Amino acid sequence: MIGGGRATVRAALYMGALTAVRRNLTLRDFYDRLCKLGKPKKVALTAVMRKLLTILNAMLKQRTAWRPACVA
Repeated sequence: MIGGGRATVRAALYMGALTAVRRNLTLRDFYDRLCKLGKPKKVALTAVMRKLLTILNAMLKQRTAWRPACVA
């Protein structure tokens, strides 16, 4: 269960992570790797949320646009 942070940001990251796991090959591979290591699916999805937040923060800092690497 995730209890920290703002609920609206958490909800947006959750939905973004769900979509990323389905459509972004890099984040899907990351999610699959965590699941194969025995992590529960919700824990793996939370890790994808954190990775997505890190990517978005770096994009803001460097003022770059989203460039999809691979879309399935």
